[in-house]
Amino acid sequence: MPSPLHGKKILLGVCGSIAAFKGCEFVRSLRKLGAEVTVVLTAGGERFVSSLTFSALSANKVYGGMFADEEERHRIPHISLSRDHDLILIAPATAQTIARLSMGMADDLLSAVVLAANIPVVVCPAMNTNMYNHPATQHNLQNLTGYGYTIVQPDSGKMACDEEGPGRLADWDDICLHLECLFTRQDLAGKRVLITAGPTEEPLDPVRFLSNNSSGKMGYALAQSALRRGAEVTLISGPTDLAVPCVDIFARVRTAAEMQNAVHAHFKNQDILIMVAAVSDFRPAHYAKHKLKKGIGELSLPLVANDDILLSLADHKDRPFMVGFAAESENHLQSGQDKLQRKNLDMIVVNDISNINTGFKSDTNAVTLLHRSGQQVSIPLTTKLDVSMAILDEIVEVLS
Repeated sequence: MPSPLHGKKILLGVCGSIAAFKGCEFVRSLRKLGAEVTVVLTAGGERFVSSLTFSALSANKVYGGMFADEEERHRIPHISLSRDHDLILIAPATAQTIARLSMGMADDLLSAVVLAANIPVVVCPAMNTNMYNHPATQHNLQNLTGYGYTIVQPDSGKMACDEEGPGRLADWDDICLHLECLFTRQDLAGKRVLITAGPTEEPLDPVRFLSNNSSGKMGYALAQSALRRGAEVTLISGPTDLAVPCVDIFARVRTAAEMQNAVHAHFKNQDILIMVAAVSDFRPAHYAKHKLKKGIGELSLPLVANDDILLSLADHKDRPFMVGFAAESENHLQSGQDKLQRKNLDMIVVNDISNINTGFKSDTNAVTLLHRSGQQVSIPLTTKLDVSMAILDEIVEVLS
């Protein structure tokens, strides 16, 4: 499944901020997702990055002046640009541009395009901390929200002016998520979704631990898909090398006990729990405070069972819709059905880890969904992001 931005025409407004250089990477990222990008560059933006640069990166003409060039006399830029595009993204948006938009002014091309637009507008503020915190700027941003524009809140950190606080242009991943949500059905809006992902590690000594091959890719894909569909997402993750998605709450854990504690801490008031994490079934009975030396001869390693997290929640009062995962190497469906009933789940996702294309660390998966009702749904081999969307489709259908 391509990005929801694939095939969309994005009008990128770049204003006069030191963060204007990030617009170059935004153009590249949008084009990688299959979007067509046209840049409107304000006079201030032109002082930081030239129109030639954006033209080369976007493979499109860059617009700046209010009036059409000789070759486009038949077009009215501020009207045609809003008509020809699916979305307006202003990144970075300066305090001056935000004030223009708030007042409904149209004294430069970008503000005129926005005023004439009947398409989504996404505004990404970037400015000095004091300017951002000023009541006038906050009032202007509230006005834009009232107009129906999407505001991507800036990050906090050290600024180019050496001050520290809110005002840094948001990261691309955060901005991209807001854009994708605008073109994705929001059937999980208002829902709280708790997802676990990755492996757990059970320490044997300060150097060694017991674990498994889970990469966390399936759980992270589910978190990303749930975010796209408007959910409030809590992600509890074991050790992975994956970039953390822009979830509402993120908790990093290591052991099965830490995973259990985190799930119980965030379990209340959730609408959906999707337990994707490959939690270790056993842990060493004893932890060695110092590294075990190989010269000690044969080593006996007694193990004790970890608690089953899903089983501990099965009879919880007012529990959410609960989905488990069963990674099996044989008797897949029978094992999945047994777990579905034993753990009192609403749905279980069964996959074959013995196949190189569906096992741990792969970017693809093929699964079978077993419902409490007895319904069985097969999802053929595809990307894990596509699988995650299909799983959420089934959950939404049951809940509705």
